[in-house]
Amino acid sequence: MPQDLSLDGPAPVADAAPPAARPGRRAAAGVALAVVGGAGIAVQSRVNGSLADHVGSGYLAAVVSFGSGLVLLTLALLVSRRSRAGMRRISTALREGGLRPWQVLGGAAGAFFVATQGLTVGVLGVATFIVAFVTGQSLGSVVIDRLGLGPGGVRLVTFPRAVGPVLTVAAVAIAMSGGTASPSALALAVLPLLAGIGSAWQQAVNGHVRAAAEDVLAATLVNFVVGTVVLAAALGVSVLAEGLPDGAFPTDPLLYTGGIIGIAFIALSATVVHRIGVLLLSLGMIAGQIVMALVLDAVTPGATPPGPATYVGGALTLVGVAVPLLAERRRHT
Repeated sequence: MPQDLSLDGPAPVADAAPPAARPGRRAAAGVALAVVGGAGIAVQSRVNGSLADHVGSGYLAAVVSFGSGLVLLTLALLVSRRSRAGMRRISTALREGGLRPWQVLGGAAGAFFVATQGLTVGVLGVATFIVAFVTGQSLGSVVIDRLGLGPGGVRLVTFPRAVGPVLTVAAVAIAMSGGTASPSALALAVLPLLAGIGSAWQQAVNGHVRAAAEDVLAATLVNFVVGTVVLAAALGVSVLAEGLPDGAFPTDPLLYTGGIIGIAFIALSATVVHRIGVLLLSLGMIAGQIVMALVLDAVTPGATPPGPATYVGGALTLVGVAVPLLAERRRHT
């Protein structure tokens, strides 16, 4: 972490931050990055949902999203010596037992998440989709941290760390209360709920891959390879069962940015999860999703403007993120 600089020369020892406080600062920076990643998830959900409406298949939209990201990452690997070395380290870790085979399968959870965007957003709406997704993400992250599945090891479920997810789930329900889907469509909400649980697990195992590779790009590429293979197989089964999609590819280039957003999200989460844990990473991303959802609803033509309850829920979400973060800072200081 960069050292603090002063125009007046070195700061007195009494004014310098004690080493024990620095982990708290790193946690705050990590959560800030997680908020940015969460904002990207909200945008990606809208992009992939719209793409699925155009092409007539959630599976095809997911393959386009993941596949485009895989192409970009492969090109980057060709020009990055460090990333190629990272891929070799991953292979060595798998052979020698430093990485277990299931720890490189995080891309399967990512594939499931992207597929649910295309399969359910058009029916549920972005609001209900986010409610179900972040509920699974919050609860799953608590369990995964407690089991020590992330690279940071076991993180005990203290009172502040338990209050954060509870507040966040309640806040999301309040914020998105105006966008509830019909009762018959709510059965589909189990898919984004499971995707949220899978996302928490994905963040944990991707952190292990990143640590083994010592390179974010290599870890992200492994994630996209696994996800693309899973989605291609799912698309093949869909075509055999239902025939070819009857839609058409849109001309709007923005609808093809889901892969780029996914690269940024996976790389960011793999970078910071070992510093802040799965729970704080998930809570930060939830806050980013809520804030970006408010912005998108406010600026998108034809969207329902956010009401007072939505803004109250958004503010409560930020409180839910702040509680465990402040507790983390106090623990280190």
